[in-house]
Amino acid sequence: MKQDAKPFIKWVGGKTQLLEEIRKYYPSHIEKYCEPFVGGGAVLFDVLSKALPNEVLINDINAELINTYKQIKENCSGMIDELAKMQEKYWSSSPEDNKSLYFEKRDRFNTLKVNGNKKENLEKAVLFIFLNKTCFNGLFRVNSKGLFNVPFNNAKRPLLCDEENLKACSTLLKNVKMTVGSYSQCNDFIDNKTFVYLDPPYRPLTQTAAFTSYNENAFGDKEQIKLAKFIEEISNRKAIVVTSNSDPKNICEEDTFFDNLYKKFTIKRVSASRMINSNAKKRGAINELLISNVAECSRSVYG
Repeated sequence: MKQDAKPFIKWVGGKTQLLEEIRKYYPSHIEKYCEPFVGGGAVLFDVLSKALPNEVLINDINAELINTYKQIKENCSGMIDELAKMQEKYWSSSPEDNKSLYFEKRDRFNTLKVNGNKKENLEKAVLFIFLNKTCFNGLFRVNSKGLFNVPFNNAKRPLLCDEENLKACSTLLKNVKMTVGSYSQCNDFIDNKTFVYLDPPYRPLTQTAAFTSYNENAFGDKEQIKLAKFIEEISNRKAIVVTSNSDPKNICEEDTFFDNLYKKFTIKRVSASRMINSNAKKRGAINELLISNVAECSRSVYG
C-alpha cells in the first residue's frame, strides 16, 4: 500500500523543490535504494512513497539526525506524545518565555549530545525537532566544540507535532536500515540493482555561502574529488547513480570544476531557490547541478 510522507524537518539544501526533476532519473523499478547523505529525506520519502523498494539503506554523518530518524521509526508514539506536550507549552507561552525555553532546550540538547547516553535518545530526538522548528532558518550548525549554536527564530506558533506526517514517516521507515558515518560505508550495500541518490554538502559558491558547518567535518574540494571517485566506482558496477551539487558557473563562467570532475557523466543545470538565507530578498533562483550515469526521461514514470 502506497503512503505519502514528507520531510519532518527543514534542512539545508532540501530537495523538495527539485523532486520533479530528480524523479526523471528514477528507474522504472527500484529494488534497492541507497542515500548516503540523507539529510532531510525529501528524495527518500518520495522514493519510499512511490517506488516501494525492497531494501533501503540511509546514512548521514550527523549522528543526531540519524537518531531522530531511528526514534521516528521505532518509537513514533513516544515522539508524538512529547512533541505534543512541547507544542502545547510553546503555543500557550509568551514570546519572552518561549525565547527562554529555546535556550533552555538548546543547552539540554547539547548536554545530551555530549553525554551520548542511549537511554536519552528519545529526548534528544524530540529536542532535535523542537530546535529545528524554532531555530533561525532551520539550520543545524555547531561550533568548534561540536555544540549546536543556532539562535532563536522568534516563531509564534510553529508546528512542532505534525502527528499525521510523523506516523506516515514511521510506517515508511519500518524496514529502512540506518547508519551513521562517511558515505563510503554504504559501499558494500550498493550493487547493480541499486538506485543511489547522493546529496553531499555543496561546494560553496562564495565564502559567505558556506553551509558545510552543519557537522564537525569539513567537505572541501579534496572531499568532492574523493566523492567523485566513489561515484565512478559504484557506477562501474552498474548502479544507477544521481548526485546533486552547486553550479560554480552561477558566479564564474570559467569555473569548470564539476564539468571536469564528472566529464564521463551527464550534467544538467536546473533552477532552484535559495531556501535558507538570512536575507529574504536574496532567496532568488540559481542553477544547481544534477549529475547522473543515465539519461533523464522526458517525464517520470512516478508522475
